[in-house]
Amino acid sequence: MLSVVRAYAFQLTRERAKGKKLTLCGKTNVLTYAFDLWERAFHEVAKEYTDIKTDYAHVDATCMWMVKNPEWFDVIVTDNMFGDIITDLGAMIQGGMGIAAGGNINPEGVSMFEPIGGSAPKYTGMNVINPLAAICAGGMMMDTLGQKEAAKRVEAAVVKLLNSGKMKSQAAGKMGMSTTEIGDWIAANV
Repeated sequence: MLSVVRAYAFQLTRERAKGKKLTLCGKTNVLTYAFDLWERAFHEVAKEYTDIKTDYAHVDATCMWMVKNPEWFDVIVTDNMFGDIITDLGAMIQGGMGIAAGGNINPEGVSMFEPIGGSAPKYTGMNVINPLAAICAGGMMMDTLGQKEAAKRVEAAVVKLLNSGKMKSQAAGKMGMSTTEIGDWIAANV
């Protein structure tokens, strides 16, 4: 399974065709046995993707570089534990938990997509939560299911809304629009 995951990360890096750089994020200096398997599989699969630049960063260094120079990264592959840590940091760098979409992608089966921030039960029924992360997660799902054009349209609608000035903030209760109004606006502009 690790080789399948690694191959998926390499293929995703190739498809993005941005920096064509794949970073393995781990903690090999402490998790010498557990992460050794990840590292060996990563280097083994890399031999089949000679057009992809590879590197390695410890998870703590990854966090530092994500804040200091986020453009340094193209695609990062890691395990669930470190992925859970760095996705929250990545969400804040891009504008907050209300905008960040996530996907637990299984290239050989069922995948799951969700907002990085999960749920916000204290706001239940108040119509004040930012739905963009859930909408973007839906776009990621469409992309993964092969509906590339639909995914691009969702992303374009979100970008259009964010550039329009209609949303005053991405924070719950401070958006200047209700959850419903944002959802209706996106639906009308997809």
